Amino acid sequence: MKVALLLLLLLAVAAIPGSLFPQRAADPNGVSQYEADHPELFKVLDAFPLQLFDVYSSVWFSAIYILLFISLIGCVLPRIAQHWRALRALPPKTPARLERMAGFTVNELSNPKASKADASEVAERVVASAETILKRSRFRTTTFSNAGTYSVSAERGYLRETGNLVFHVALLGVLVAVGIGGGFSYQGQKVVVDGESMVNAKIDYDSFKSGRFFDDSTLPAFGVRFDSFDAEYVSPDDGNIAALGKATDYTANVTLFGTDGSESQQTIKVNHPLRTEGAQVYLLANGYAPKLTIRNPEGEVVYDEAVAFVPQDKNLTSLGVIKVPYGLGEQLGLRGFFYPTKAELESGAYTSNYPELENPLLTLDVFVGDLGINNGVPVSAFALDTTNMRQLTGRAIDVESLELKPGQTVELPEGLGTITLDSVPTFITLDVHHNPAQVWVLVFALLATAGLLTSLFVPRRRMWVKAIAQDGGVRIEYAALARGDDPTLQRAVEEFVEKHRATL
Repeated sequence: MKVALLLLLLLAVAAIPGSLFPQRAADPNGVSQYEADHPELFKVLDAFPLQLFDVYSSVWFSAIYILLFISLIGCVLPRIAQHWRALRALPPKTPARLERMAGFTVNELSNPKASKADASEVAERVVASAETILKRSRFRTTTFSNAGTYSVSAERGYLRETGNLVFHVALLGVLVAVGIGGGFSYQGQKVVVDGESMVNAKIDYDSFKSGRFFDDSTLPAFGVRFDSFDAEYVSPDDGNIAALGKATDYTANVTLFGTDGSESQQTIKVNHPLRTEGAQVYLLANGYAPKLTIRNPEGEVVYDEAVAFVPQDKNLTSLGVIKVPYGLGEQLGLRGFFYPTKAELESGAYTSNYPELENPLLTLDVFVGDLGINNGVPVSAFALDTTNMRQLTGRAIDVESLELKPGQTVELPEGLGTITLDSVPTFITLDVHHNPAQVWVLVFALLATAGLLTSLFVPRRRMWVKAIAQDGGVRIEYAALARGDDPTLQRAVEEFVEKHRATL
């Protein structure tokens, strides 16, 4: 157990580098950026044996938790064997001196006319009645007799150690199930705009992570089409101004395409995923995706897409980025805010004071230059690197930003062309998750909880009753012993003595 605790501490220390350096499994873009910023240092940190960008799958980290597993198994197996022997063994022999035990109590039965033979018979009956009461209380018992001295030895609470062992075995089961599930699981996220569809294929996800044993060819072939989105908010008519705009319910209405070609209407709500083909489809986020059309000076369409803007507050004031690499002579970058219900602050800045489309407005700052997308380094679609770009509109250069309402067209600066806000559909982010071992994780977790509760609340006790035949009477002694902390032991002995006295 000391070794197991030491390894557990070492595992916690070994996990620290995983939070200091970007990890390939969780942040591949961060790893690529670190390599670009520190190319020489990256080679050292990424090489064997450091492997600091794959900490949790590195050789040294794996060695620690494998040793921890072996140590835990080495702790549990001997205890199981010992507990099995204890379950089959008889309760221990009654101690010669019970006065050293907890709850020691003496009762005297006296009759001056009785012989020692009569007292011996009574003593035997006293012990027999005590054994009956103990058995009714689920004690395991055995009796002893020696020259007029009779006693019963009783023991209960074996479930305490059983629960302790179940807890540790279930804990190992949780760890094994998590490891197997992590190796064969997959998780993907996809932003889907109203009316669009997604299929359960790796190439169709915006981001995708899978375990090292996962095979892409095992992905079940199903698809989801986003039909509509229903959101309920606290409105002014509700009379609760303090909670105005707070969301009370989200529902995504989708069409599920099954592997057999069937179609069915489904709903996805927060914490109520769509379950199909062993996968759970969760509703992760929602917002607005302004649909923009950009034309060059000749009127040719160079950009025609709905762009998901990331909400920044409860009223869905949203930030978004549009990148147009081709068709305008120069690369064009637009960074803007979308306000579902525009309101103007005293400073002159805009905000949204309600999340529904009551007074929608889109503002855009225009940049031209190098978007930084041709350097071979992955970049986020939701960020605009303006290091090598020239700003044409915005407060930073004291030029008014472009403002558009749905259906409106405005001119781009310097005769670059025009931009039109066609419509404002909604978008949702779907998270598709599959873990083949999650049911086993739940089963082992419930077993571990049940075992822990059993080990905490079931007392392990030994109790003895000794009856000594004497001339003119019988001396009855009671005592008990707890295996571990048992604050109710003294009271338990007193209650047993009262019950036995009433029986006698």
